[in-house]
Amino acid sequence: MANSTSLKSDALLEQMKLHLATDAGKQITKKIGLVYQINIAPKKIGFNEETYIVDLKKGEVTKGPYEGGKPDATFSFKDEDFVKVATGKMNPQIAFMRGAMKIKGSLSAAQKFTPDIFPKPSKM
Repeated sequence: MANSTSLKSDALLEQMKLHLATDAGKQITKKIGLVYQINIAPKKIGFNEETYIVDLKKGEVTKGPYEGGKPDATFSFKDEDFVKVATGKMNPQIAFMRGAMKIKGSLSAAQKFTPDIFPKPSKM
């Protein structure tokens, strides 16, 4: 199995893509209207990262760098920490203070990146 498909985050971001197409997802897009870049590393932040764009202006999730300028905020996570934050098992502020999450860009935009924007996990 290739490294790119071994991230637990892949499944989560795939669910998010479907979630943004629903009415609940469209409400999130309308409310937030920001673009986030998420760098997810298998083991250590900064190494072998996969890049995702969560575009809450257009309501889409894509893999690869952002084409439309600069994202409002960029997050870097280890795969397991991203899953914990996205599923509400780890508070984003605590993740940041522990160094489990790194942020670049607008802090006010970053504060809108909460577990509420993710679909509620069914069975993962």
